Amino acid sequence: MRSPSPRLPSGFPLARPTHNQPEGLRGEGNGRARGSAMIIAIDGPAASGKGTLAKRIAARFGLHHLDTGLLYRAVARDVQRHGGELSDPPAAIAAARALDPATLDDPRLRGPGAGEAASIVARIQEVRTAILEYQRAFARRPGGAVLDGRDIGTVVCPGADVKIYVTAAPEVRAERRYQELKGRGEPADYAAVLADIRRRDERDAVREVSPMLPAPDAFLLDTSNLDIEAAVDTAVGAILRKVGQRGGA
Repeated sequence: MRSPSPRLPSGFPLARPTHNQPEGLRGEGNGRARGSAMIIAIDGPAASGKGTLAKRIAARFGLHHLDTGLLYRAVARDVQRHGGELSDPPAAIAAARALDPATLDDPRLRGPGAGEAASIVARIQEVRTAILEYQRAFARRPGGAVLDGRDIGTVVCPGADVKIYVTAAPEVRAERRYQELKGRGEPADYAAVLADIRRRDERDAVREVSPMLPAPDAFLLDTSNLDIEAAVDTAVGAILRKVGQRGGA
């Protein structure tokens, strides 16, 4: 029998998830607006399971969801579409400032090489600045939101109600990505996938701008030995405990 969906304590209005298009709202610089609904920040490296986890949590609590990595993938796509180099700041900055969130459904953003390309443009400070307000505006949407990425809890929404940092051993993440590619009928080599993940981890962790690292108050969730159901249950429990503490403060 399917367990009933958990409920948030009173004071956190819920909303049905909608399309991932941030609205041009303005508010406080920490990603929160006074009197706003709950914000959940989920960070972690590639193939850690954070994206699937974020979707499931958003559906479980009836919150909006934004995969912020798609924004950087879209910037990289647009740079290449106009014949630019990913490492060229002017080209990447122009693409970021002209980004149309309505194109985030483009299947090419999930294709091979998209994540690697995104990690290159993501190193550019002005690109991250241009995209930052998209993300914060989304977080302030009425009804609350779940955002997943690499710097949500540390930079985008440091005032988020709940922060979760999802990780797993590189070999486990590589196996997941390898099986995902095979399942889509795409060419896949485990050694190459593992090398790509390690390269992206290094690039994301040492970049000067918004390096990937857990927020000091984040709940650390290692999914190396967890399937998605166990990961969701663990995350939901952490969310309810955190919100309960806030409600009882």
